[in-house]
Amino acid sequence: MSFLAPLFLLGALAVALPVVFHLVRRTTRERTVFSSLMFLRPTPPRLTRRNRLEHLLLLLLRCAVLCLLAAGFARPFFKQVVPQPASADPARRLAVLLDTSASMRRGTLWTEARAKLDALLRKTSPADQVAVFTFDREVTPLVTFDQWSTTAAGDRAALVRGRLAGVTPGWAGTALDQALIRAAEVVTEADEGRPAVGQRQVVLISDFQAGSRLGALQGYEWPKGVGVTVEALTPRATSNASAQLASEIADAKPTAETAVRVRVANEPDAKREQFSLHWARAEKNSKSSGAAELLTNAVEIYVPAGQSRIVSLAVPAADAGADRIVLRGDDEDFDNTVFVVPPQPAQLRVLYLGGEAATDASQPRYFLERAFQETRRQAVRLQAVPPTAPLPPDAAATLFVATSALAGDQTVGLRERLEAGRTLLFAPTYATAAASLASLLNTGALTVTEGAFANYGMLSEVDFRHPLFAVFADARFSDFTKIHFWKYRRFDAAALTGARILARFDNGDPAFLEVPVGRGRVIVLASGWQPADSQLALSSKFVPLLYSLLDLSGAAPPAPAAYQVGDRVPLPRPDGSLAAPIAVFGPEGSPVKLESGATDFAATRVPGVYRIEAGPASRRFAVNLDPAESRTAPLPADELERLGAPVASAAPDPVRAAEQRVRLQNAELENRQKLWRWLIVAALGVVLAETWLAGRTARRVAAPEGATS
Repeated sequence: MSFLAPLFLLGALAVALPVVFHLVRRTTRERTVFSSLMFLRPTPPRLTRRNRLEHLLLLLLRCAVLCLLAAGFARPFFKQVVPQPASADPARRLAVLLDTSASMRRGTLWTEARAKLDALLRKTSPADQVAVFTFDREVTPLVTFDQWSTTAAGDRAALVRGRLAGVTPGWAGTALDQALIRAAEVVTEADEGRPAVGQRQVVLISDFQAGSRLGALQGYEWPKGVGVTVEALTPRATSNASAQLASEIADAKPTAETAVRVRVANEPDAKREQFSLHWARAEKNSKSSGAAELLTNAVEIYVPAGQSRIVSLAVPAADAGADRIVLRGDDEDFDNTVFVVPPQPAQLRVLYLGGEAATDASQPRYFLERAFQETRRQAVRLQAVPPTAPLPPDAAATLFVATSALAGDQTVGLRERLEAGRTLLFAPTYATAAASLASLLNTGALTVTEGAFANYGMLSEVDFRHPLFAVFADARFSDFTKIHFWKYRRFDAAALTGARILARFDNGDPAFLEVPVGRGRVIVLASGWQPADSQLALSSKFVPLLYSLLDLSGAAPPAPAAYQVGDRVPLPRPDGSLAAPIAVFGPEGSPVKLESGATDFAATRVPGVYRIEAGPASRRFAVNLDPAESRTAPLPADELERLGAPVASAAPDPVRAAEQRVRLQNAELENRQKLWRWLIVAALGVVLAETWLAGRTARRVAAPEGATS
């Protein structure tokens, strides 16, 4: 016999109480008749006999009641042999995700991750189906379900280890959401053409750091029946600080001292708070792109745990060769280097068709020369072409500006470039020059007359939805009433095919028109910006209007000088030819192979400074670590469940599982037998017998005492 709750048997110790009650005697039972006791002093009687048990049967009944109750509460049962199911555990389908992001470079995380993968492979059965993927910014299959199935059961673990031998953590960010979605889809797609399995799971082996991207999981409907098991890795040291570029050099004003702003962030669980920043350059004769030679004195900085600080560092002289900023004083150095390359300004070319002198303050060219200012982001160069001269053969200008009549040769060259997507700003200074627009647009005769205002005119009905005026759409900048126009050229918009009026004068005549030509356009300005026509060149709207024209003409923004690991970098194609030779050199100086006709460079796998050479032109750009990888604090344990991914609990220990199975079997046996009911019934029967016997004994003892009193 066994007991389900054996601790209740301790209640049987209460049988000592009846024994004690039977042994204790407080007064004697004998009485003697005597005379007056007033002259005697009361004295307790002396017991002449030792304590002894009386009424043994009554005592046994009372002890039996307590023992039966204790045994009933202990829930006894008779053990039986329960047959175990002969079938083995059902087959499983597992998609294993192994994190190879930059944060896995810390300490021994990668070694622990491989150990967890080995332990998982050892627990798989021959019927299990396993696929292994590595992930960072992208998901890479290591072993697919088909490869696992076609490999002998004894060689499967060796296959995975062989594929994993050359894999190490890279420098990319952690796209955890895309990895989970890809693994879940692979698990569900594997149902087709394969035998059914008992469990379908995604096993995630990762440091589960807070910088992991999870946004895509919010709108993803997780497949039913697919669980997620998280094998979280715990680093030995959790302290970490990082250096990140807070602003580019180009953000400073051209006249200001060139400086770089760096953000130093310290993790909430960090134990260090004192750090230093240094300018550095690559070590000479070093094959490693990470080896650095410190150049300048350190800038000390105090950053409490969980906070960040911004530090401004002056850029050393160009001949110093400084191309990185190094953070010192941190336990983990994988994110302590920031590569910096001053961005090169975009070279823009404006072709001006007009014959006036650049120093004549009464002519339009004078104001154009001063409106386009060189900045660190853009360098606009104005090139003048006389009215009768043909366009230069290499006239790859971003914007064309014409203020006089167009010659025949110029018209042909302009139309070719307009059809290719360029923009012409046509602002004739007299009506005869305006009539030459007809030959450019291949329309009939265009009648243009001179117009004048009695006092002055203003703009009205401005189309702020058009890209030309979109920069003025805000109510703070949409007031054009302070720009006065004295005279203008009156165009017949109906004679221009496809013309769109962008703004009118307050008398209703068109002021700005857009006429499409192929993929390009002609912006017609009815009045010039020189003082003889208007006050436009003297207003605050003139310069933004010109730069809107540059953007409208397809002026590409300057290429950024800083990218993140994994970004695609556009390759320069000045002449638009994909056959032009382009060479890209990595941080260590070796050339990177490019595919024929490639338009961008995607092999930004390592942080550092890269170089692109396209003919005589050369450009450098920096590739840095994703700032999110520096957030190494662990994610909350329930974060995946909050986003809809069903996280399964870890597999139970086999010993504990066997013990739990035995307990469940014992409970089932006890519930079927229910011996405790018979013990309670027996206890009630003994109580009744004890009550009857106790009453009879009391009456028998009371009868003799009553007779002698």
